[in-house]
Parts: sequence; structure tokens; C-alpha cells
Amino acid sequence: MAELDLLGSILSSMEPPPSMGDREARRAREQTAQLKKLQEQDKRQKVEFRKRMEKEVSGFIQDSSQTKKRFQPMSKVERSILHDVVEVAGLTSFSFGDDEDSRYVMVFKKEFAPSDEELETYRRGEEWDPQLAQEKRRLKELAQKQAEEEALRGPTVVNPNSDYKDKYSHLIGKVAAKDAAHTMEANKAYGCVPAANKRDTRSIEEAMNEIRAKKRLRQSEEEGRRAPPAKSS
Repeated sequence: MAELDLLGSILSSMEPPPSMGDREARRAREQTAQLKKLQEQDKRQKVEFRKRMEKEVSGFIQDSSQTKKRFQPMSKVERSILHDVVEVAGLTSFSFGDDEDSRYVMVFKKEFAPSDEELETYRRGEEWDPQLAQEKRRLKELAQKQAEEEALRGPTVVNPNSDYKDKYSHLIGKVAAKDAAHTMEANKAYGCVPAANKRDTRSIEEAMNEIRAKKRLRQSEEEGRRAPPAKSS
């Protein structure tokens, strides 16, 4: 009996097992605490990154030998922080790069802001060469000037170096070559008859009589060919 009383006292002194609701509440508190910790860590990293960018931008401003500065590729959040730092400092910045992993930021001093041509060069992934760009610009202006001058002159008239009549004069003669080039007469032997001469002015009755006469003539000729030859005495 005493043993049962001792067991009962031990069980009564123990905390009851947590219920299903208690376990879910504890898990939610742990997740909230972990999320808050991650947020604080992310915020601390952003603050440290901003301080580092402010230091680099300040050094860029103080260096009179630099007109632009290219930063290493960074994430979208980091680029946003850098753009904000640059704007506060009174500078100009642009992002370049085809994909997210390779995008980077370039910072320019206000007095050395890039031209549209320079920005387009960076967007193509090429290095900016002022001398090469100036030469391309000069050639483009020259080509445009030549096109305008040709438009003012009008279409070009091509004159042959020699007259084809002179070229073949040793074969057909100068007079014949000239006449052949400018004169052309129809040869009636080849059927070039005027249209007026081709019209039939006969009446229908006259045409039928002529057809019948030709038919009788043809029949008499055929009968003459079929007749046996006369015997000689």
C-alpha cells in the first residue's frame, strides 16, 4: 500500500505531457525567433555593405585622376544600395550586363557623364575607346556628306569611251553602220505587207465563184493524170 502511495505522489509531481496545441505554439515561436534572427542578420549585412560602398565612392570622388569606376558584379539588392549611395553623393551610375549574375555598376563623375554612344558600347559588352569612336564618327560624317553631294548632283550619266559604229566600221563601213543604226525598212519578201493590202475587197459571191473554179480546175487536172496515155500508131 505504501508503494502505491509513493508512485502516486511521483506521478502527481510530474508535469503533464504537452498537448498538440502546445507543440504547435512552441514550433511557431521557434520559427518566429529564427526569422527575426535572419532579418537582423540581413539588416546588419546591408548596413555593413552600405558603409563599404560609401567608403569606396568617397575615395573615388577624392581621386582626381579617375573619371569613372567599375564595380564587381553584385546582386540586385546590392546594386540598389550602391545606386542610392551614388545618388546621395551627387554622381551618376548605370548598370550593365546581360544576365543577373554578371550585372555590374559603373559610376561616373557629373562632369564626365557618358554619352549615348559610350553607354551603347558598354551595353554591347565592349570597352569604350574615345579615339576609335571619334574616327568612326568622322567616317560617318564624311559618308553622309558625300551622299548629300551626290543627291545634289543628280543621277550620273554614263558616256561610253567609244562609239559602237566606229568599233565595227572596219567590217560594214561607216556609212552602212550609220544607216543600219538609224534606218530600218520592211522587206516585202518576208511578208511585211501593209494592213490595207491584206483586206479582201471581194463580195461573198465572187469569192465562192473563185473557190468553185479552183475546185473544178483541180478535179480536171486529177482526171487528166488518171487517164491512160494514148497509143501510138
